[in-house]
Amino acid sequence: MFDKYLIDAASLRNTGPADAPTGFAFEAKLGYYRGLGLSMIEKLDIAIDGEALAREAVRFDETCGAGELPPLTLDEMETAYDRRWPFGAPATILVDYPGGFPKGEHALSLREQLRVSYLPFPSINSDEKTVRLD
Repeated sequence: MFDKYLIDAASLRNTGPADAPTGFAFEAKLGYYRGLGLSMIEKLDIAIDGEALAREAVRFDETCGAGELPPLTLDEMETAYDRRWPFGAPATILVDYPGGFPKGEHALSLREQLRVSYLPFPSINSDEKTVRLD
C-alpha cells in the first residue's frame, strides 16, 4: 500500500570523508500504517542493481541523525524494545559500502519485513527507485 513511499531518493548521500567515502545513507519510511517498535522489524534488505548488500553493513537511525540515540545494527534492533519507528516519520538507513554509492544511475531497493502482532504472516513491503549520485 505505502511501498512507493519507502525510499526518499532525494536523500541519497555518501558518508565519510568526501574524497574517500566509507558508505552511503538515505531516508526511508515505514510501509506499515501504524508504526512499529524497532524489535518488530525483522529485516531491512538493501540492494544496488539487484545485488544484495550484507546485513552486517546496515545500520538504522530513527532519529535521522539528530543525535538523540545512536544508530543500531539490525542485530541490535532485535532487542530495541524501547525504540519506535512511527508511521510517516523518516528514518536514516546507513550502509557501510567502501567507496560510497556507485557513480551514475543505479537501482536502489529496500525490502522491509515486519512482524505485526495480529498478522499470522510477516508484512513485506518493498520499493525500488532509480537514483543518481555523482
